[in-house]
Amino acid sequence: MSYTATLAPDAASPKLTERELSKLHWRCRRGLLENDLFIEQFFMRFEPELTQRHAQGLTALMDLADNDLLDLLLCRREPDETLASAELNEVLSMLRLSGGTPALRT
Repeated sequence: MSYTATLAPDAASPKLTERELSKLHWRCRRGLLENDLFIEQFFMRFEPELTQRHAQGLTALMDLADNDLLDLLLCRREPDETLASAELNEVLSMLRLSGGTPALRT
């Protein structure tokens, strides 16, 4: 099964301003090169369409330790119930797609 991430238009979630994107880029700096590579590809692919909703999901992922984030990005594990949210799951799928990792496990 192939997966393509689409950014659903959401009137309740406005696009990020240039300043908000700049802050998000800064917030997404990581200690592991592997995480940085995923994040760099994510921004290259999706930056023009990112919304406040995506920023919330990405910020929640950035609160994780580097190794925990990498495990999620590489599909070694899925978000647990305390971490999972619609925003986080959407951004995680986008990050996995950007990094060339299969985005869905069914």
